[in-house]
Amino acid sequence: MRVKWFIGLILWTIVSTGAVWAQETQNPLTLEESIKIAMERSLTIHSSVLGVESSEYVRKEAITNFLPLWTGQYSWNRYSIPLNVGASPILIPGVGPTSKDIYRFSTVVNQPLFTGGFNLATYRSAKMGVDLSKESLETVKLDLILQVRVGYFTVLRAEKFLLVAQQQVEQFQAQLDVTKSFFFVGIVPKNDVLQAEVNLANARQSLVKAANDLATAKASFNILLRREIDTPFEVVDILGYEAFPLSYEQSLDEAFRLRPEIKTAQLNINQAKENVKVAAAGFFPTVNLSGSYGRFSEELELGMFRTQSWSLQAVATFTLWNWGNTAFQVGANKVKVKQAEDSKTQLIESITLGVKDDYLNMQVAEKNIKVAETAIEQAEENLRMTEERYKFQVATQTDVIIAVTLLTQARTNYYGALSDFNVAKAQLERDMGRMYP
Repeated sequence: MRVKWFIGLILWTIVSTGAVWAQETQNPLTLEESIKIAMERSLTIHSSVLGVESSEYVRKEAITNFLPLWTGQYSWNRYSIPLNVGASPILIPGVGPTSKDIYRFSTVVNQPLFTGGFNLATYRSAKMGVDLSKESLETVKLDLILQVRVGYFTVLRAEKFLLVAQQQVEQFQAQLDVTKSFFFVGIVPKNDVLQAEVNLANARQSLVKAANDLATAKASFNILLRREIDTPFEVVDILGYEAFPLSYEQSLDEAFRLRPEIKTAQLNINQAKENVKVAAAGFFPTVNLSGSYGRFSEELELGMFRTQSWSLQAVATFTLWNWGNTAFQVGANKVKVKQAEDSKTQLIESITLGVKDDYLNMQVAEKNIKVAETAIEQAEENLRMTEERYKFQVATQTDVIIAVTLLTQARTNYYGALSDFNVAKAQLERDMGRMYP
């Protein structure tokens, strides 16, 4: 009975695994689905989301600086001789001692009225920290989307290269068959057969390498999507060409408008300016309103207290001299403002160069696609004519080999140019700050 159950379990596992694998292969991944999976599972995005949450806590903490602070204190003292409980536990002349144990409770409420702009500037800086975290999250998303798009087209490129390698093997196999037929009837020497076999063997080695490159590309893509490294999958073939609709100037304008890094740079400048105000608050007095209440008792519960007191006071605190400490802090923060402004300028220059480089790379790939398309047509016709001439022994086997190699190279160049175009387009859209899809 147990054996039958065990065999049934194995069969069910095999069938289930096959069903899952079949579903994987019957429903190939789209680029949009791949991006969605990566976004949902990315630890980098998760960490950035937590960063936004942490910044929000810092902002809320800064709000509390505007609110009153309420503190309390409870104390017990034991003295060597009994004391009377008055305004404070002291020995009052003419009055008999009461207790060695004195209990005291006191509470103070302190409300800041004016801090020289310290609290307000601190809050504004913390609020900008939230915005900085959100822009950082957007940057992480853009980078991840680019990685997925590049990985997706890398898989498609590897698949096309594998197809080209398979076509080359088939062509050399067909050439070997023709050469053997000619050899059997004495038209060509044995050397031609050996040469054809060597070319076929080399083509098969190239096929093995292409298959290995595809497996590596898929493994890397699985890791990017945080799946099991050997998870089988297919992707929808979108390795095509569609002209990019924007000019370089339009692309650059969009980059300046959408790039989260530019927004981050401006937020850094604004935050640095708020930090100047935080430091400059030291030039002003602080004004606080505080109220206190206290009671003394000989009992632990303070129920039968002998005395109680309260007070209300407004306190203005001045820093009369601190050896220029505040001025130095202000100066240091003003320097940081200039550094932040310089960083923004450098970022804009870097973005300008990046968009220009991506746009030129896309144009180069675009031109290569058109050239490669024509080259494939010419190479296919050249191979057809060379094979026909070889059948009539007007051309040599070397001519056929050269023709096959030229066609293989033309196809490889074509799919490489298509891949380069789509990757350059993805990089350009990333540098423009576009989310995909």
